[in-house]
Amino acid sequence: MVGHYIRILISQGPALGSYPQFLYGGRDTIRELMKKIVTVLKWTAVILAAAFSLLVIIRIPHVIEVSKTGDVVAKIHATKLTLDDVMGKNLPPDPGAEADKTVAGIDENNNGIRDDVELAIFKEYPNSAKTRAALLQYALVLQMEAMQSILNGEVVGEIANREDRAFFCVAKLIPGGGEGAAYAAMETYRKFLFDRQFNTDARKKANKDFYSNLKSGRIDDSDGCDIDPTSLLN
Repeated sequence: MVGHYIRILISQGPALGSYPQFLYGGRDTIRELMKKIVTVLKWTAVILAAAFSLLVIIRIPHVIEVSKTGDVVAKIHATKLTLDDVMGKNLPPDPGAEADKTVAGIDENNNGIRDDVELAIFKEYPNSAKTRAALLQYALVLQMEAMQSILNGEVVGEIANREDRAFFCVAKLIPGGGEGAAYAAMETYRKFLFDRQFNTDARKKANKDFYSNLKSGRIDDSDGCDIDPTSLLN
């Protein structure tokens, strides 16, 4: 029996002798596999880096717009009516026919109010600084619509809030007399101003297009008067 097993081992000698070479062949296979894995990892890193660079490039315009939007919003907050505007210390000349050639119109004295609208307010209310203070602030906000280089939801929302505040400032001009009387008075002031601010088809369209960018907003009913009408004598 033992002799039989010895003969079997001898007969299988060459196969057993080839085992180490099989092992070496397996190591070569592992090396090739590792090379492929390293290659795949390198290309993956290259692709990820390229994708990240592309994302950065794509977002550059957005980042620039966010920065510019912040500057515009800061300017909106900083733009306010002054007492000199209310008292007419720097009234502009009559722009004549030039007033309606563009949506923005003429602002010769650079106070943010369109000159023809400013002059119309002084002509209509020469003896009421209170009324001029409220309406000039409203006109200042409405003119902001035509002067923006960037129109997005945030900018439009900020101007809409400023318009809300101007509206409630005009409300301070309304004496007691009931809700109906107050509404009628507010509508009179509003119509007077809007008829002059949006006096051409181009300006009416610009106003409509402007508010088409409004995504969301809130009614700001805080005391938003740049100059409180009740602080003025007449």
